[in-house]
Amino acid sequence: MTPMNARDPKSIPDVQATPDSRKLAIDKVGIKAIRHPIQIKERSGAVQHTIATFNMYVGLPHQFKGTHMSRFVEILSAQERELTVESFKTMLQEMVERLEAEEGRIEMTFPYFIDKAAPVSGVRSLMDYEVTFVAEVLKGEQCFAMKVLTPVTSLCPCSKKISDYGAHNQRSHVTVTAYTGDFVWIEEIVDLVEKQASSELYGLLKRPDEKYVTERAYDNPKFVEDMVRDVAALLNLDERITRYVVESENFESIHNHSAYALIERDKKSA
Repeated sequence: MTPMNARDPKSIPDVQATPDSRKLAIDKVGIKAIRHPIQIKERSGAVQHTIATFNMYVGLPHQFKGTHMSRFVEILSAQERELTVESFKTMLQEMVERLEAEEGRIEMTFPYFIDKAAPVSGVRSLMDYEVTFVAEVLKGEQCFAMKVLTPVTSLCPCSKKISDYGAHNQRSHVTVTAYTGDFVWIEEIVDLVEKQASSELYGLLKRPDEKYVTERAYDNPKFVEDMVRDVAALLNLDERITRYVVESENFESIHNHSAYALIERDKKSA
């Protein structure tokens, strides 16, 4: 017996597909903050299991009333959990085609862990980094960017110069957004940033390690301006990176404010 409220799926109206008379296109419409398990390949050859937060959007032409939100979830759920840069780009193309859009964007943000050895004792621990993959189709062209936030220590050159002894330091976040034409490992971006900092951070330190990182930071003072310039100079040398944004922000200093600097370059138009 068929329930009285049951309807033939073919007879259910598709309201989103109906015309819209306001003639206003929507730049981005989609879903935000949906979490999904993923697997990411490490530079070592291992595979890391983590949880990513996805934002998925398409551009909506002015003549359509709405988009089909359920299709975003269907596209995400159909993916293999071991996402690579290439499969991430493929998912973008599938999303644009299924939603009959000309433009689209997918953002995937996840914690990424790197096993690090302390500089003197060699004791090992995990450090976590916030990573975002962004794939976008815009004006018929597809691009991919990798955004990596690396926490480091910076020691103030001014404080060191004017003080009879000691100098203040602070936690810094250096964020690199790299648009790539070829494959780049997450660990490569992290290594590049950490080598330019006053000192890198570790999950676990013994007393000899604490002495080492304290003295390294003192011998290697950096303003936020120094950080973004030093990192940008190395990104300029990497032919795989076509465009980049470098940001540096200092927290927890003796000042009642954060210090911030940014450099953005499109190497193709330089």
